[in-house]
Amino acid sequence: MFLLAAVTLCCGAVAGTLTLFDPVLEPVLGPAPEKPAAERVAIDATAQTPVRVVGAPFELNVNPRQR
Repeated sequence: MFLLAAVTLCCGAVAGTLTLFDPVLEPVLGPAPEKPAAERVAIDATAQTPVRVVGAPFELNVNPRQR
């Protein structure tokens, strides 16, 4: 437990320090995009290729005693 707490505190300290220097790192990483990539690219649903399913279909086991 002591080791877990020590690692957590160290990682928190590193994350907090990097957050303080966030404006300094922006020129290195570049500006953030205005929109996520999923909103910028249009996906045509009719152009998708069909997927072949191999194996038995999933059925929920509602009776645990029965396999």
